[in-house]
Amino acid sequence: MHKGINQYQQVGAAGAAFADPHRLIEMLLNGGIDRLAQARGAVLRGDRPAKLKLIGKALDIIGGLRGGLDLDRGGEIARNLDELYDYMQRRLVTANARDDVEILDEVSRLLAEIRDGWQAIPPEARNPGKETPTTASAQPE
Repeated sequence: MHKGINQYQQVGAAGAAFADPHRLIEMLLNGGIDRLAQARGAVLRGDRPAKLKLIGKALDIIGGLRGGLDLDRGGEIARNLDELYDYMQRRLVTANARDDVEILDEVSRLLAEIRDGWQAIPPEARNPGKETPTTASAQPE
């Protein structure tokens, strides 16, 4: 989990060190979507240095999300996410090489779909068996 915190702090989110694991993933997904929107603007403005920096940050965020997967315990869902994150990373390399905003939009939509699914997880399912009456929204460690 520390890798995810470090990754998010590198892309500019001050509260990452204090976020619970569920919130951290949400922050990473939102950060990726934000960086892609900014990269899109940089491509449209012809600002190559900003485009490179922002696509690089989006790649780093996706890499952090991918690196946080537990492929042994996560089963099919983790394997599918790993493949999807790999696809997104490859698409961003192509988008960078071609200045292709349509690919940036595609990857942004994919991240948004994952984020929406992540946000839909009910609090009681985020850390089964570890809730207490005083921590009704307990999160996984």
